[in-house]
Amino acid sequence: MNDENDDRLKGVAPAEDILGRISQELAGKFTGIFTPEMVDRYVFESYTALARTARITTHLPSTTRHFAYDRLTALAHSKGSRPSGKPEVLFVCVHNAGRSQMAAALLKHRAGDTVNVRSAGSMPAERLLPNVTAVMNDLGINLEQEFPKPLTDDVVRAADIVVTMGCGDTCPIYPGKRYEDWQIDAPEDRSLKEVLAIRDQLDQLVQGLLASLSPGLRS
Repeated sequence: MNDENDDRLKGVAPAEDILGRISQELAGKFTGIFTPEMVDRYVFESYTALARTARITTHLPSTTRHFAYDRLTALAHSKGSRPSGKPEVLFVCVHNAGRSQMAAALLKHRAGDTVNVRSAGSMPAERLLPNVTAVMNDLGINLEQEFPKPLTDDVVRAADIVVTMGCGDTCPIYPGKRYEDWQIDAPEDRSLKEVLAIRDQLDQLVQGLLASLSPGLRS
């Protein structure tokens, strides 16, 4: 690992061996699309980015695999090497611990596999907010396996629609994409009742977004 991996990362002794195995696995999934060296770079970069905010490192290998795979999939889509054939929607907020996670989960819940959905944060938090997880559980949507992810250029390039919520000018602007900015209160330091209201407001916006994609995708 390079010098950018500060002292905080040195406590994860088996990381390089584990990441090497993840790289080999993902290289097999992207044979003919990306070189093994490029896959390896994405895996280690993804690990480093997630480790910066991880308080508990037990699940870092599994979250790294998921994050790297999603980034590589997005990159392959944006380059036309592996087009998804579906609308690609990216939700972005500051911490990726509340609004963008709820919006992404609600769209997945309503659209099923007819839309590819991602979320990210300009300054990702360590974990999702407990009240956010609770109000989504009320709808039968389990966010226990979700985690805050940093905003990367590849997922923006892959998106057809980018929805921002309170993250200012941190999201890159590319021509040909549809951008929306939703004025939604941040759920940090809010009561359960207030977060529930935020969830319901997001659900209304998500339903409007879904209806605008295609008549065939309306719930």
